[in-house]
Amino acid sequence: MSKKRNEWFDWIKALLIALGLALVIRMFLFTPIIVDGPSMEPTLHDRDQMIVNMFTYRFWEPERFDIIVFHANSEKDFIKRIIGLPGEHVEMKDDVLYINGEEVAEPFLQDQKEQLASNEVLTNDFTLENLPGEFEVIPDGYVLVLGDNRRNSTDSRIIGVIPMDQVVGKTELTYWPINRLQLVGE
Repeated sequence: MSKKRNEWFDWIKALLIALGLALVIRMFLFTPIIVDGPSMEPTLHDRDQMIVNMFTYRFWEPERFDIIVFHANSEKDFIKRIIGLPGEHVEMKDDVLYINGEEVAEPFLQDQKEQLASNEVLTNDFTLENLPGEFEVIPDGYVLVLGDNRRNSTDSRIIGVIPMDQVVGKTELTYWPINRLQLVGE
């Protein structure tokens, strides 16, 4: 009888450790998210399921074109692409991105731009000064984000620059649906 009790105790202990590890991983390291809406198409599709790396920005600074999840408000998280970093001036003119006056290519938009008629633009003109907050440069601790579907995205053009303390993490993997399994990024 004692041997059976020890065996049960070992199983319960193993399950509790496994649950504890899963909880720690889920709360502090990685979390799943479901894309809600078309704002990141064609890179990400509505209902894509992804893994968000929640610890990356504890050790490394954000990089241009990282795809991040952030708290847009108390009820909703958004997923967008980092375009501008702290200390930078951002401008979009004639469908060309300028950072501190220098042209920056956005290769992830190339296919969309090729499908436009000659008189159409994917991203309307704006400058950082025209966005909410009216900053001349992006303040420390903030990033400017845009959706890849520039014609249908609630992003920094509407909500302003995003404080890094509202960033949940960086998306790294789409795992569902299985035919969309991919590492995401540039």
